Amino acid sequence: MPKPKIAVMLDENTSHGGTHYETHKDYFSAIDQAGGVPYGIPYLANMVGQVLSEFDGFFSVGGEVCFPAQWYQAGQTSPFPPSERTAIEIAIMEGFLAADKPVLGACNGMQILAALHGCRLRSDLENTVHKRGPHSVTLIEGSRLGQIVGVKTLAVNSRHREGVAEISDQVRVSAVAPDGVIEAIEVPNKRFALGYQWHQENFWREDHAGNLIFAAFVASAEARR
Repeated sequence: MPKPKIAVMLDENTSHGGTHYETHKDYFSAIDQAGGVPYGIPYLANMVGQVLSEFDGFFSVGGEVCFPAQWYQAGQTSPFPPSERTAIEIAIMEGFLAADKPVLGACNGMQILAALHGCRLRSDLENTVHKRGPHSVTLIEGSRLGQIVGVKTLAVNSRHREGVAEISDQVRVSAVAPDGVIEAIEVPNKRFALGYQWHQENFWREDHAGNLIFAAFVASAEARR
């Protein structure tokens, strides 16, 4: 049987006018190593239906794009420029979730997954460890993420300015940073809907427990077919 096809949302050079798609190769390598076949998805509305019908899983990757104002806590707002990516990505993620096809969100993708399930965001993490880089996260006991990686802590490489500030009753926190910032979430009533704030794809060449996330995601996509 052919390997599962994974739709990978392309990022863009928003800081230079959004004229080019611009996505790190590690996203594709991580999915390939996990046994999936990754395809980059452009911001074309007429392709959304085809993506929903032809792909087995959706990987929403990092980026710096403007989210809807209602996704934020009072007094918070997106620091990033508008992008054609936002509407297309929301449509694709909502479609995959409605069909109960696997969804994995990294950084920007975690924030979308959270907001679509009633969580609220914050945009004031610029001067914290989450913007600067390496730190640890603690996996919540009993969470699906904790079961997947099989460890209590992970060394990660977050570099995000925004994050999840308020959790809804549709979402479960599955990892936190030492300062309490939410670093991973999951949607319990879905086959596989998980998001994390760090850049696990950068570890794909290493023996890193977090790479089991990609294996579990691709396995879920394969089982869904």
